[in-house]
Amino acid sequence: MPKPQFLSDDRAGRGRSGGADATYAALDLGTNNCRLLVAREGGRAGPSDPPFRVVDAFSRIVRLGEGLAASGALCEPAMARTIDALKVCAEKVSAYQVDGARFIATEACRRASNCAEFMERVQSETGITLEIISAEEEAHLVVAGCAPLLDHRMPYALVFDIGGGSTELAWIKLSQESEEPEIIDSVSLPHGVVTLSDRYGGREVSQATYAAMVEEIGAAIQGIEERHGIAKHIDAQAVQMLGSSGTVTTLAAVHLDLPRYTRRRIDGLILRFDDLRRASRYLAGQTHAQRAANACIGAERADLVIAGCAILEAICLLWPVGRLRVADRGIREGILQGLVRG
Repeated sequence: MPKPQFLSDDRAGRGRSGGADATYAALDLGTNNCRLLVAREGGRAGPSDPPFRVVDAFSRIVRLGEGLAASGALCEPAMARTIDALKVCAEKVSAYQVDGARFIATEACRRASNCAEFMERVQSETGITLEIISAEEEAHLVVAGCAPLLDHRMPYALVFDIGGGSTELAWIKLSQESEEPEIIDSVSLPHGVVTLSDRYGGREVSQATYAAMVEEIGAAIQGIEERHGIAKHIDAQAVQMLGSSGTVTTLAAVHLDLPRYTRRRIDGLILRFDDLRRASRYLAGQTHAQRAANACIGAERADLVIAGCAILEAICLLWPVGRLRVADRGIREGILQGLVRG
């Protein structure tokens, strides 16, 4: 099956050619999800829109990091599920004959002892050459992908992405004279919805277990607060907060009581912390079966969402900004920004 012949061969994020009709692909293989976007250059209608328009998308929960915390290695069922998803991605990339592409892998591949073997299998069976990026670059891609949603009238921003195997957090300075945010500091926590759920359980979570997760994450993010005194800028009302992850988009959908997930209702939505806390506690009070029955969560994520809520609550408790802007965008959009700009 291997077809895509050029893949992440340009680590600087440049495509083979540009132009008004240039087509690009961005793949993000995380601990829980495999996601692909195919986009064409152009189509920016407003300041919060990216300089490309999406023509195809693919997302599948693969749980690549299943059991990784205990064993230190990727297990065979997880690798097989992931390769099946990557075959679909390879077919789409070939069908669009893209001009540039970048296919990245994050925390699960960074940590797995058998990652080299897995990457060889991926290349052999799908034609895709994965590029494992650092946690620092992951944070930069998240910020780049979400940058159009940031308000440059506010001098600082906290941007975070709650992933499956890690949580990326960036402390950012903004200027009205420049569209490019300046990342002052970033941190990658080895805690995500999969890793926390593996350790604490995710099907039926007691109040004590939930509190323990919140406390652990709170301790983990204390360092960046101590380095920069973010709280004092929040007191001065100089900080905005933006969250990019399935956790925040799910809570937004729950808050809106959507019968099914609709991206246009979610991306860019601003929620009060009280609304987030209410939605989190609502989900925490449900059984696993009740969460699975929610069309905006589903059976594949019902045992992960509570861990995400705990991570989010720890962030909101330490930094009481009061409002959060929800981003249904992130790493893939950051990759596409780089490809389009060349």
